[in-house]
Amino acid sequence: MSPRKVLVFGPTGGVGSNVARTAHSLGAKVFLAMRDTSKSIPGLAPTEEQKSDLYERVQADLTQPDSVRAAAFKTGATYAFIYAALGASPDHMRSTAEALRAGGIRHVVLLSSAGVQGEIRAIQPSNYIGYEHAQVEISLEDVFTPKGYVAVRPSFFASNTLWWQKQIVEDKEVKWAFPDLKFDYITPEDIGAVCGTILAGVVEGEPGSPVILLGPEEELTVAGAIEAIAKAINQPVKVTKVSPDEHVQTLVSKSGLPEPLAKVLTSNFANLNERQATVDEPLDSRLRVNVEKYLNRPAMRFADWAERNKEKFEA
Repeated sequence: MSPRKVLVFGPTGGVGSNVARTAHSLGAKVFLAMRDTSKSIPGLAPTEEQKSDLYERVQADLTQPDSVRAAAFKTGATYAFIYAALGASPDHMRSTAEALRAGGIRHVVLLSSAGVQGEIRAIQPSNYIGYEHAQVEISLEDVFTPKGYVAVRPSFFASNTLWWQKQIVEDKEVKWAFPDLKFDYITPEDIGAVCGTILAGVVEGEPGSPVILLGPEEELTVAGAIEAIAKAINQPVKVTKVSPDEHVQTLVSKSGLPEPLAKVLTSNFANLNERQATVDEPLDSRLRVNVEKYLNRPAMRFADWAERNKEKFEA
């Protein structure tokens, strides 16, 4: 039987590289769709890539529909993994979805967000993260129908803690407005592995139903996550509570985020912090086992992820 042909966009990223390597390990023919086909792919040595006839690079850019259509047609892939190119697509990737369809793609796995909750067409722009991802889901729903795509909605990326990298290295101090705020950390490795498993067809997602991914442990506070990173790098890191305004400026000056995004995130964090302080809303425990359902292993704990990635906080 011929291997399933899959097109993976963003393979140089933390999630995309794991999607590609997981799908390959499960027997799929993986076409690595890249803006720059000369870039290295994390976790994939050039020698390993070259000796396998199940990897092939192809030039494509999700924000350039013509290149997407050409890549899909050239490869003959019928399955694709994509991510939401927030802010880079004025039509919320509808043209990209149409290009995938025109190029022969019949099913899409989308990296979405747990910020998408409830009816996707009812989410308001004030919920920036949820709204933008929901609009991409709507584009896929309209082009591929609800049964033609699976939206994978992870909770808070463990790798978002790299926002603190510069503060940890330079200041040995992290300034944060909401140190008691809890997140459910999920690693890029687990997100990518689940997406790759669905893409390869080993375990199918339920068409029309999102796959929600949570970490394996009870929600961890920001201060607790910083403590785990400090332990991994064997160095004390101070946590200082600051005002929301200083929090915004720190995200801009130290984390390199655009100011509009920093303001939106800070507002979202403030609202979430207030809800957590006043309302006890336990997460559905059934969702917490979704990673294990797809991968036949527990999800990675944050402390283990910090230990594996400690060099990124020491750079």
